[in-house]
Amino acid sequence: MDPANEFINSLPEKAKKKIAYNINRVSNGEMDNELFKKLGDTDIWEFRTLFNGVKYRLLAFWDTEQNSIVVATHGFVKKTQKTSQQEIERAKALRAEYYYDKN
Repeated sequence: MDPANEFINSLPEKAKKKIAYNINRVSNGEMDNELFKKLGDTDIWEFRTLFNGVKYRLLAFWDTEQNSIVVATHGFVKKTQKTSQQEIERAKALRAEYYYDKN
């Protein structure tokens, strides 16, 4: 989604490359909780990248109607241990917007 693309495009080139590398690992079937983790009892997943001590996060969800693709909603730099409820709620809202626009 646009907010995820905007976040990635705002990052330093080396951070972008590390995120792309990790996305490629997951897309090739590597399902490691260090890279991609479901957030509690929600439909939201956290895609994780650690680069130079900075925790980059993309929140995402599965669209199983289209050959099980993963849709990234937005990204942020994580500064605390726990993902904030505000970020999860934003991902849920963007997910709802995605399905509304799709239909």
